[in-house]
Amino acid sequence: MEVEPVEPQSLKKLSFKSLKRALDLFSPVHQQLVPPDLQSKQIRISYKVNAEYGGIKNTTQPPQQTKDSSQQAGSSNALALAGPGNPDLQKGEPQKALVVGPAMPSTSTNGLGSQGKSTVVIPSSGSSERNFSTSALMERMPSKWPRPVWHAPWKNYRVISGHLGWVRSVAVDPSNTWFATGSADRTIKIWDLASGVLKLTLTGHIEQVRGLAISSKHTYMFSAGDDKQVKCWDLEQNKVIRSYHGHLSGVYCLAIHPTIDILLTGGRDSVCRVWDIRSKMQIHALSGHENTVCSVFTRPTDPQVVTGSHDSTIKMWDLRYGKTMLTLTNHKKSVRAMAPHPKEQAFASASADNIKKFTLPKGEFCHNMLSQQKTIINAMAVNEEGVMVTGGDNGSMWFWDWKSGHNFQQSQTIVQPGSLDSEAGIYALTYDVTGTRLISCEADKTIKMWKEDDNATPETHPLNFRPPKDIRRF
Repeated sequence: MEVEPVEPQSLKKLSFKSLKRALDLFSPVHQQLVPPDLQSKQIRISYKVNAEYGGIKNTTQPPQQTKDSSQQAGSSNALALAGPGNPDLQKGEPQKALVVGPAMPSTSTNGLGSQGKSTVVIPSSGSSERNFSTSALMERMPSKWPRPVWHAPWKNYRVISGHLGWVRSVAVDPSNTWFATGSADRTIKIWDLASGVLKLTLTGHIEQVRGLAISSKHTYMFSAGDDKQVKCWDLEQNKVIRSYHGHLSGVYCLAIHPTIDILLTGGRDSVCRVWDIRSKMQIHALSGHENTVCSVFTRPTDPQVVTGSHDSTIKMWDLRYGKTMLTLTNHKKSVRAMAPHPKEQAFASASADNIKKFTLPKGEFCHNMLSQQKTIINAMAVNEEGVMVTGGDNGSMWFWDWKSGHNFQQSQTIVQPGSLDSEAGIYALTYDVTGTRLISCEADKTIKMWKEDDNATPETHPLNFRPPKDIRRF
């Protein structure tokens, strides 16, 4: 008589078969609690007593009783499956057993059978109730992450040349007719917003101009630079009418309060100084940072001043007393750029480690942006449509959806002919008043203007969004 050859099976295949059998056997009672077994609990207590007081107990009890109790415990803890190899179970011998077969209704109210033993019933594979599949066990939960709004991609439509050094700062006039740029060539140039034509050049700083702000209530423009000077320009006379003295080192950032006539400047002396515009007096020196204050913005309500520093912290200040209200330590690297949302009570801050979103006024952390630019971010801006843009030291300009943190466009700036490829950094970004045009100031001495692509549709530029599996908290 010939013996049929056994099909050779790999260890991996056998392991998967075994796992499948185990899944088919136990999946119907998955996550169901085993009914309480009072007798086994009593046996466990007697075991503990034997272990701890065995020597004392043996003096008062015969050894036979201990042996009987151990045999009884051994029989109670037996795990048996029905089948041809275990006829005792089919005869109905009382044991704590997993019984494979049709489901039997329990006659006891406390989960114990007629013999006082606990029985877990599993329907057999032939039962109509056994219709579980792997997909039912691993049901996908819908993501709670907000789906991003579709935005048209932005394109560069104008390059303006004229500065002789890195362009470090930019500010748009509230009337939306012109904008000003400050440069490392120590000049401030005023350009027509519609045509990009140079209208005026202002000289007066003796170092690069790092900060610019234009007042919406007066005909004043403020500038700050590495020469420790903060100047107020009268745009009717095109000359400096005030200087604010007090910084001990270069001034890196500048902001005008929206409702009160005060000016805020932050610099390398680790202090944000508050100035009265008219009297040139210093109202407060907001000290508390341990390194350069490189970004600042103001609000009409508390916290009215928010500063970011190279010490990787963000501080919110009480303007009445000149004291810190709150310090945010979420970042691990220098906070070089911040941008408040024009409509929402929130702001974003950018660092080399990540871009984070916070609520106002309490400064609660919302979430990180879903991608990492992996470069030093010098500038950022947000418009009312929820398009946030960040500019990096390597010339990368990334566009984000504010609501979800999805990065929908990545563009790389093209350096001016004659410049080095390493001169591709973006130092300042701002939207115009309408939020439809974007101005970027770069290390190749140019100013670039951007707008949305009018021909783009959700079909030509589909939204490639995958919700995050895990949300990085810090």
